[in-house]
Amino acid sequence: MELTELDAGRQAICLLAVDPQGLGGLCLRGPAGPARDALLGSLRRLLPPEAPWRRLPLQIDDERLLGGLDLGLSLAAGRPVAQAGLLAEAAGGVLLLAMAERCDAGLAAKLVSALEQQGGPRFCVVALDEGQSAEEQVPAGLLERLALIASPAAPALGAVFGSPAECQVLLPFDLAAARRRLAHIAYDEATVQALCGTAAALGLVSLRPPWQAWRAACAAAAIAGRDEVSQADAELAARLVLAPRARALPQSQAEPEAESESTPKSGASAPPEPSPADPDPEAADASPPDPSDGEQQAQAALQEQLIAATRAAIPAGLLASLAGAPSRSIAAAAGRRGAAARPAQSGRPLAPRRGSLRAGSRLDLLATMRAAIPWQRLRLMEREQRGLGASPARLLLRRDDFHIKRYRRPNETTTVFVVDASGSQALNRLAEAKGAVELLLADCYVRRDRVALIAFRGEGAEVLLAPTRSLVRARRSLSGLPGGGGTPLAAGIEAAWLLGSSLQSREGGQALLVFLTDARANIARDGSPGRALAMQDALSAAQRLRASGLASVLIDTSPRPQPAAMALAQAMAARYVPLPQGQAKDVHAAVTGVR
Repeated sequence: MELTELDAGRQAICLLAVDPQGLGGLCLRGPAGPARDALLGSLRRLLPPEAPWRRLPLQIDDERLLGGLDLGLSLAAGRPVAQAGLLAEAAGGVLLLAMAERCDAGLAAKLVSALEQQGGPRFCVVALDEGQSAEEQVPAGLLERLALIASPAAPALGAVFGSPAECQVLLPFDLAAARRRLAHIAYDEATVQALCGTAAALGLVSLRPPWQAWRAACAAAAIAGRDEVSQADAELAARLVLAPRARALPQSQAEPEAESESTPKSGASAPPEPSPADPDPEAADASPPDPSDGEQQAQAALQEQLIAATRAAIPAGLLASLAGAPSRSIAAAAGRRGAAARPAQSGRPLAPRRGSLRAGSRLDLLATMRAAIPWQRLRLMEREQRGLGASPARLLLRRDDFHIKRYRRPNETTTVFVVDASGSQALNRLAEAKGAVELLLADCYVRRDRVALIAFRGEGAEVLLAPTRSLVRARRSLSGLPGGGGTPLAAGIEAAWLLGSSLQSREGGQALLVFLTDARANIARDGSPGRALAMQDALSAAQRLRASGLASVLIDTSPRPQPAAMALAQAMAARYVPLPQGQAKDVHAAVTGVR
């Protein structure tokens, strides 16, 4: 059977079914739906019936994951009874990790350690990546151990794997024979070197991807009934393993050579012509050709084919997102990922830890009982030695047994709109600000973010809308916003800086400042008119804002992009977005692109 006749998702599950432990696992990217369910069902039917299939919940504790004490049996038997962990139960089978983009670093580290453990339970991981943004990604350490990365294709009518009979029609190969053949496939030095060269051309510095690609090529050869890896097998492995991990755009070797031939270096002279006294180079070189030259040429040709196949399989927008991603501070990135600034009493549960019952802490009863049960016999013997007699309590607890519940609650991100309400801008831009605020408030139900509004006009700035999620309050504040007067740009920047600093220092959240202005300041900080002094005060306030580390966006609302607005954005380290005819959706797109 040739896997090239199938889509990438079915190719990946075929390879994983043949060599699950060698490939480590599969990352399926895409939303839940019939296509993904069909692929998972096909993989489960392809595996041997005795192979276990276990789902891994994200909130699993260490006792259930790694093994430990069975609380119910221990209480019933009156002695510690051990239980096997989920990793041990999945030995020789598949561990399914749903919503893998939400997997925390601790759980990912435990899975990586289990996958790397020699002589431990051997299993493969199928990670379901449903991330919708660049911030929602499978942990890098775990993704590196999963050789295959694919997306399920939309199933055609009548082609969904609905029964074992249909599965055998669509995937006609003998799994047992393919696994036996896999162990006898010979090592090919030229193919491995070509895969390593392709990985280097893609910007991959680790040796793990080319080795995983070689294992995938061997599995493809075993499925096709071959005893050695062919070029088609290597190309398939490069598309499924190397292309999704690309960090640089590969360039064929013929392109630099063509450039060097067409554009000689400046100052380089033409090669000197041989004199009549010199011997003929062709006649002098009478030695036989080196056989290694032919091997190197064949390896270079194979590498060119692999690079071409990989370039065609690189996901659209992958390299552009890596090269054009805006640089943000570590604090801002951590805030969007939801790092908790202080201990939370609600939110996503974490693994419990030992602790004291202080004010506000909550006792984890099950974890406390698990910690106390193994010591019951020793504690009873200790009571007898002290002459205290039998204990009236069935379970003896001590302070060291107490485990406290822990939670992780994401920090709130507040988008602060700083609107220029001067006479030149009020009539043109307030409607767009209102529409953008309403669009952002619609996202608050999912992101748990807030929106605030600051307007500056006349001689100062005013906070019209405190941080809120209420769409009604936002509409009332915007509808009652008057316009007219001068442009106190420095006062608006300072008000935004004070509000953003307060949100990040006191409330522990993150703030994003969005300025909508044409940057034509004419009112100084002290209220006196004058464009030169007003612009100088605005630049000074922008530099203070930059020193605070607050993320900001400056949307230039003038009919033509102004150098003053660009200089102001550089002074505050803000992203500059010229929108001379910006609509509400354009403002919303510019803001969400930074968030």
